[in-house]
Amino acid sequence: MALIKSISGIRGTIGGKPGDTLSPLDVVRFTAAYGTWLMQHAKNRKVVLGRDGRISGEMVQRLVISTLNALGIDVVDLGLSTTPTVEMAVVFEKAAGGIILTASHNPKEWNALKLLNEKGEFISGEDGAKLLDIASKDNYTFASVDKLGSYTVNHTALQQHIDAVVNYPLVDAAAIKKAKFKIVLDAINSSGAFAVPELLKALGVKDITVLNGEVNGKFAHNPEPLPEHLAELCNEVNKQEADLGIAVDPDVDRLCFVCEDGSLFGEEYTLVAVADYVLSQRKGNTVSNMSSTRALKDVTIKHGGTYTPSAVGEVNVVNKMKAVHAVIGGEGNGGIIVPDLHYGRDALIGIALFLTHLAKEKKSAKQLRNTYPNYFMSKNKIELHDGFDLKKIFDHIKKKYKSHPINTEDGLKIEFENDWVHLRSSNTEPIIRIYAESNFETTAANVAAKLMKDIKEVM
Repeated sequence: MALIKSISGIRGTIGGKPGDTLSPLDVVRFTAAYGTWLMQHAKNRKVVLGRDGRISGEMVQRLVISTLNALGIDVVDLGLSTTPTVEMAVVFEKAAGGIILTASHNPKEWNALKLLNEKGEFISGEDGAKLLDIASKDNYTFASVDKLGSYTVNHTALQQHIDAVVNYPLVDAAAIKKAKFKIVLDAINSSGAFAVPELLKALGVKDITVLNGEVNGKFAHNPEPLPEHLAELCNEVNKQEADLGIAVDPDVDRLCFVCEDGSLFGEEYTLVAVADYVLSQRKGNTVSNMSSTRALKDVTIKHGGTYTPSAVGEVNVVNKMKAVHAVIGGEGNGGIIVPDLHYGRDALIGIALFLTHLAKEKKSAKQLRNTYPNYFMSKNKIELHDGFDLKKIFDHIKKKYKSHPINTEDGLKIEFENDWVHLRSSNTEPIIRIYAESNFETTAANVAAKLMKDIKEVM
């Protein structure tokens, strides 16, 4: 059981003791802290709320609504929704902030409060620290009975989001419709089951098969869209002779594709392909986090732009994108950020841009994938137990590899001649992530295995 407080929000497992998990008491405490922080600087007292399809979603939703209303905050409830839809709705509604109830790619026993500012962007680390201080001191005052907040439901936010995507200047719905794509979607029993088909229909796609389409939060497989979890989708694409498979995570901010032969396009290459199309239409710079493939750098240079790495975490990517005026960015986990739509990972705009690229190139997904440089990434993790000394681990690794270039902006990234490895503690789970990349699959795996061995020696 776990309760994790980070730039990714307040995340924890459901069930167990307060303070150790995301218990009802913790939901109320951190919602009250967020509401209190918001009222200290916001121009109004309106908060947009949405949730993914998790089993615990409705229970947590009721706690959050009641807590915000008790503070005197008006709640606009989107109900079942997607993370990017809530982010955009904050701006549509001119709200002071927003809360998304989702643990993203985590299994069904997890849930979380993802916290947004008035721009519909994740709150900064500095503001997050203020919020945690309020929570630690229980420093909030609830409203009197005649000043309680109101509650309204918004049924149109998803349609507004889809309309904005379809009308985005670089999305060509006519080209997509003409291509007559046959698509299979793995909706992982959550919000993608209704959001993605609605988008595809709006883009003129008529032949759509949905796997795991019942929104019940009982995820048919591990919800992280990784190769080992997508066998059913790959098989179905093959069986149906479809043009493309699409997989999203439960809150629809991550995206990956399956080629027409049932092979994986590669979640690392979702951003690469979308960036290739955007940069072909609009010159500029790109950003991804330093755990993402170097293929984005290659594509950016090809189009005459500059690539800049950021620390891991959406808020860090967004800050770096703003600093370098990036026209496209995101994360290698299939997160696409299109800044002039909104500064948030968004699978819906990612799908629309990818399909436009595919339609205009008149290539199959496999042919398109073969136009990009081939790098192989090995993604691993080591579970951390109570009392671990992360500094001791990283100091040992730094000393051992001191002859190689090391970046310490976010954990440790070590550059070798043709390869790299990135070690960092997760923002969302009690683990160390070990990512390595090379031109060869076996080399990437060997580099990662060597570093994991080094870490375990210290642990």
